[in-house]
Amino acid sequence: MKTQYYTASTLDGFIATEEHSLDWLLQFGEAPGGSYDRFIAEVGAIAMGSHTYEWLLRHQVRPEGREPQPWPYAQPAWVFSTRELPGVDGADIRFACGDVARLHAEMARAAGGKNLWIVGGGELAAQFHDAGLLDEIIVTVAPVTLGRGAPLFPRALTTPPALRLESVQAYGDVFAELRYAVKRG
Repeated sequence: MKTQYYTASTLDGFIATEEHSLDWLLQFGEAPGGSYDRFIAEVGAIAMGSHTYEWLLRHQVRPEGREPQPWPYAQPAWVFSTRELPGVDGADIRFACGDVARLHAEMARAAGGKNLWIVGGGELAAQFHDAGLLDEIIVTVAPVTLGRGAPLFPRALTTPPALRLESVQAYGDVFAELRYAVKRG
């Protein structure tokens, strides 16, 4: 079982605009030959921050002016927030607050031997890293720059534990997927 931060980023290191928009990414549509289907098949539990959860509610589950869609994940999901948020009928969503290390073992048990996916955002992924629980960072880079926004990772990773490049994969003439293992100790 791995704890993985799998996300998309602009070339200058942002995962969303300051307004939490993903339009910069959605303009490309589906990535040709992307790794998402293989990745999600190995995920047994999900962790996400409140902005990611609210984005899913606004744009997928309860989109204004469009037909509502079901919750996109079959896996149990932990939503980390200090605010009270609405649930989704029929979805296994567990709201959490505080130290990620306190809940990691519970999430790992729920994953049933599969991986734990940190969907977003960067601050939540950094908390798993700070607790020594992050195993892998998988980031798909798009040829867009925003100049500012929500950072891929909000703090420096220049001192040990460092990252080790595992693979680089091009998808079409737009995306590059970088896979890094987090070196421990």
